[in-house]
Amino acid sequence: MSALLRRESQGPVARLVMTSPGNYNALSREMIAALADALTEIAADDTVRVVVLSGEGKAFCAGHDIRQMQAARAEADGGRADYQALFAACSRMMQMIPALPQPVIAQVHGIATAAGCQLAASCDMVVAAEGTRFGVNGVNIGLFCSTPMVALSRAIPPRAAFELLVTGEFIDAARARELGLVNRVVPHAHLHEATQALAGTIAAKLPAAIRIGKRAYHQQLTLGLAEAYDLTGAAICDNMMLPDTDEGLNAFLDKRAPRGRPAEPTSRSVPAPGRFPATSS
Repeated sequence: MSALLRRESQGPVARLVMTSPGNYNALSREMIAALADALTEIAADDTVRVVVLSGEGKAFCAGHDIRQMQAARAEADGGRADYQALFAACSRMMQMIPALPQPVIAQVHGIATAAGCQLAASCDMVVAAEGTRFGVNGVNIGLFCSTPMVALSRAIPPRAAFELLVTGEFIDAARARELGLVNRVVPHAHLHEATQALAGTIAAKLPAAIRIGKRAYHQQLTLGLAEAYDLTGAAICDNMMLPDTDEGLNAFLDKRAPRGRPAEPTSRSVPAPGRFPATSS
């Protein structure tokens, strides 16, 4: 895909690996573009049921490329146009993640700082290695993490988010889980396996139901109570009309496995795309 990003496939799970360990997988202009291109491709790929986002080297992502940003100051406008374009492109890419039809799991290790923390917070779920540090610490060098604040303040309680933003302090994976930023914390040696197991569990579900559910989940978050129930009522009706949902409900009532559905996968395996008919995607 790019020298900065590698796409791997394991059955219905697509793994996007940031491959710029020399700068801790910084979100340079090029990395942002590579991620946006990959997400665009995956959104149109019905064979993909779950996406895992990870990074090579010592860290998940250390945020924006500060050297690249500082180089823009040589422009006639002091870099303003460049910064506007950079943050706009980054914001568009971050918004693509919740808008993606498939659930996205961030597999995080080392550090996830500033826009790297924003990237993790933008994902639907986060699995972190023990000892991982999270922070929006731009304030320590005079740059308030205003755009990372958007994803972070929607992932954890507002007062906790504000404290991190104004102090620049790091929290560990255990604290991040307490706050709701992280779903699961595992030993580093088991990070890949644990993330794949979670992805496999989700990939085994009816793809069309997951897609309807994810879209409705993110849409209802911004609505008032009555509007949220209106939207989700329509979504669950759409889900009920799926032939595979009809079969799943009948199978439950008949105390049998749905037709065409193989045995439950083990925790160490990722199911093949045949768990449900391909037409359900």
